[in-house]
Order: sequence, then C-alpha cells, then structure tokens
Amino acid sequence: MQKAAVIGGGSWATAIVKILLNNVEEVYWWVREPEIKRSIETNGVNALYLSGLEFPKERLHVSHGLQAVVEAVEAVVLVVPSAFVEDTLNVLPASVWTGKKICSATKGIIPQTNQVVGEYLRDRWHIAEADMAIISGPSHAEEVALGRLTYLTAASLSAETARYFAGLFACRYVHVRLSDDVYGIEYAAVIKNVYALAVGIAKGLGYGDNFVAVLVANAVEEMDVFLKEVHHIRRNLASAPYIGDLLVTSYSQFSRNRTFGNMIGQGYSVKSAILEMKMVAEGYYASRCVHEIKCDMPISMPILEAVHDILYENKKAAAVFAALEARLQ
Repeated sequence: MQKAAVIGGGSWATAIVKILLNNVEEVYWWVREPEIKRSIETNGVNALYLSGLEFPKERLHVSHGLQAVVEAVEAVVLVVPSAFVEDTLNVLPASVWTGKKICSATKGIIPQTNQVVGEYLRDRWHIAEADMAIISGPSHAEEVALGRLTYLTAASLSAETARYFAGLFACRYVHVRLSDDVYGIEYAAVIKNVYALAVGIAKGLGYGDNFVAVLVANAVEEMDVFLKEVHHIRRNLASAPYIGDLLVTSYSQFSRNRTFGNMIGQGYSVKSAILEMKMVAEGYYASRCVHEIKCDMPISMPILEAVHDILYENKKAAAVFAALEARLQ
C-alpha cells in the first residue's frame, strides 16, 4: 500500500503511525492539538506523546482537516478516545466512508450510545461489517515505540479484511494473528480497563500481590460471563487478546488505568486524578457504560460494581473493597 490514515494524536496513535510506516509509503495523520502538528512538521516528533520517537517528516501529512485525511486514503485507523469519537466524526459527511476500510484501535465504549466502536460505526455511519476490523493487544504504546516484540490481533467478520489490516500492522517487532470474534475482543479490550483500574485501587489501598492475584482471577471469570452475554461465540479466553490484554493492563508500569486506580485508592478524587494524569484512562468511562449495559443482564459482576460505586456513587474505596473481599472466590 502507498497510503493509510490515522485519526488521533495520543500515545497509541503515535505508536501506530510508527508501525504503519514500516508498510506504507505515506501516512496521513489527523491530530486535534496545534502543538502536535507544529512539532511533527518542525522536528519530526510528537511533542505531547512519546516525544522520543522520531518520524520521517517527508512521509507524514499531518492535518487538522479530518475529511481531507480520510478522503486521501483507502485504509483508516481510528485511535480517538471513545469519549470523543462521536464529536470527532460528526463533522464528516456519511459519503466519506464509501470505499474505505476502517480499523478501530480505540479500546472503549461510545458513552452516547453504550456501544463498542464497531457497533457504533455500523449503526451510526452504516459502514459494512465486512469493511471493518478491530486491532487489539496486549500492547502498550511505550513498548511499541521502543520496538519491543508485540503480539496483536486483527479481528473482522471478513477474513479478507482481517488479513488486510494484519498486513498493515505486521512488521519486525509486531506479530499479528487473525480472529472473527470482533465484538468479543472489542468488549474484552473495554472491560479489562475496568479491572486494571480495580487492581490500581487495590494497590493504592495497600493490598498485596496475593489479593491482587485473586482479584485478577475473579476478573477473568467476570469477563467470561459478560462476553457470553454480549456476544456468544466459541472463543479461547486464555489467548492473548483476552487474558493477555487483561494481564498487561493490570500489571504494567505503563498502564494508565492501573495508575488512575492507584491514585483513587490513595485518596485522590476522580477529578484530581483526571487532571493530574493529563491522559484518558478508558476504564473510568467504561465502568459506567458497562455497568449500564450489565443492568439488563441476569449476571453478577461484583468487581465491576465495586469500581462503578467508587467512581460514580462517591463510595469510599476502602469500604467498598472490604465488602468485595467476601465476594471473591
């Protein structure tokens, strides 16, 4: 391929631009922040995210014009935080997606509709499921930027589209497997952020590794129950895009969700934690959305409910986790 587009200017979007440049001649890159555009065009680096990563400026077309970026390419990778996807895309005419293939690397739920991104693109923009894919981890942008070996999964209801995006992402340090479990993998990528946030809260409260191991084991069971409800398909939950993604997000030093949770456990207010982090912790938004989705299901998810109660019901983290202890197996 000669051209591909990336929508988003954060750390994961920046890492994806690095990956794509291994396989395409030119990347069209939409960013919101003027300082990112100026920094890339002047110095070949994203001044706000992964600033140590240098890009060949002559192969990048950085723009604030979203429609022009999408129209210039055949393949688009969406990497906008889920809370801002609708506002970002609403400036576009529906016709702009004709003939395009789109891949979501956004690990969150659209709060306006309580849908994962694939469902939203299908229903709001009428993009054919055969033209859509999702790309999932386990992956941290910081390790991709360092060229450390990473395994991704490209999932689509079309095997051809899955292979297409696998070809865009595969390179020396990125291996890509294929899957048809589009919605299961996407929901898993959402809910694991909530559980990583729970791990952070536990550590912030002073719980040890023994408790955290039990917490994560119970999170796997909750994830299994939830995925069977939202998208019942034969899947191996022990594989990389499910448990692998949960583990790296729960334990890694790079995990924004664990960091956010740790601050909450230490006594920060939600507002203070958001302001200090300066980056989006998807688990914060996901905990409310998944809670609302789960309310219509005959299932029990005590860890999810614990996180939701702390973040949105202003309940004390210590008291909530004390009650949670008795519900873990």
